[in-house]
Amino acid sequence: MSESSIASARCVCFITPSLTLAVARARPNKHFMLTQTEEHAVVEKTRELCNTILAQPNMGSIRQRIDAFMSDESARGQYETVMTKGQALNEKQQRSLPLSGEEISEFEQQREALLNNPVARGFLDAQEAMHQIQDSVHKYVAKTLELGRVPAPEDFDSGSCGHGCGCHH
Repeated sequence: MSESSIASARCVCFITPSLTLAVARARPNKHFMLTQTEEHAVVEKTRELCNTILAQPNMGSIRQRIDAFMSDESARGQYETVMTKGQALNEKQQRSLPLSGEEISEFEQQREALLNNPVARGFLDAQEAMHQIQDSVHKYVAKTLELGRVPAPEDFDSGSCGHGCGCHH
C-alpha cells in the first residue's frame, strides 16, 4: 500500500459510507491527504484530547478497576468462562439449534456469579465507561467530518438512523 493510500485510508475511516460515496462522486480522481503540517496539527490536538480524557476525575477509578481485574486471576477466569459459554450459546442459536434449559440455567448462574463478583463487576462498569467515552469522541469526529463544521448539540438530536435514512423517528 502506498503512503498516499495509507493517508487516505486514515482520513476516510471516520466518514460514513454514504458521505464517502457522495464525496467520491463529486471529486473523482482526487485524493484526500493531509500535509505533514496539517497532520502534525491534528496529531497534536488529538494528543491534547487524550490528555484531557486522562485528566477526567473518573479516569483514575476506571484504571484502578481495570488493573484490579487484570491482577485477579479468579475474576478473569470467571469472565472468560462466561464469555466463552455465551459465545457458544449464541453460535448454537444462530445455527438454529435448540438450547436446553440446563445450558441456559448454567449460563445464567455463571453470569450471575460474575456480576456478583465485585472485582469483575468493577471491570464491567469500567469497560462500559470507557466505551461511552470512545463512542462520544467517535460521534463528534464523525459528525464533524459529515457536516464540515463542529457539531452543535442539536445536530445529535435528529432521531434518524443516519445520513440519508429519512425515517425521522
